Amino acid sequence: MKIGQKNFLQLHREYTQETLNEESLLANPFEQFQQWFKSALNAKLIDFNAMTLATADGVGRPSIRTVLLKEYDESGFVFYTNYESRKAKELNENPNGALLFYWPTLERQIKIEGTVKKTSVKKSEAYFQSRPTESQIGAWVSPQSKPIANRQILEEKCNDYKARYNTDKIPAPPAWGGYRLKPTLFEFWQGRPCRLHDRFQYTFTHQEWKIQRLAP
Repeated sequence: MKIGQKNFLQLHREYTQETLNEESLLANPFEQFQQWFKSALNAKLIDFNAMTLATADGVGRPSIRTVLLKEYDESGFVFYTNYESRKAKELNENPNGALLFYWPTLERQIKIEGTVKKTSVKKSEAYFQSRPTESQIGAWVSPQSKPIANRQILEEKCNDYKARYNTDKIPAPPAWGGYRLKPTLFEFWQGRPCRLHDRFQYTFTHQEWKIQRLAP
């Protein structure tokens, strides 16, 4: 579908809800993140913990996808996945990643860059046991990122695993677990009128966080 200039103009909107300035900004980016994250939670946004994860392979070819944030603290941001997926293979070649939270209802976004490492097997297993049974079985069924002939393959495997683990505890698959992104950079973006948005970047240098305002 071709979108003409007139239609693009109809999509234009101004950002007028909030401001972000030096006086209101918290010195610690994790505390600033928590403040905004709680605002998204309190606003009852759908999938408020959804984040875009960007990775790149060993020669710099990028890819992105949406994953769910499951935990965060000052040691980093945790998500879970198949260790044989495309994202996992790229992180094995290049352990640098970036996250993006975008909350259009609040006219806000947060970018986080850093290095990524696997969580411990113990931690991954503990989280896996907290998942609904259907999600546990799904982790066994799907050869994530690999081509499959049809959906029936997945449905048949799903039924097989349901029968196998009808009453037994389901262990985490050996090729499944968590990753933790340890931030070296945060950027907080607040939409403003005339596209003159407020942007503040935190960079970690000399064991402290340096804050700079960026041009929109």
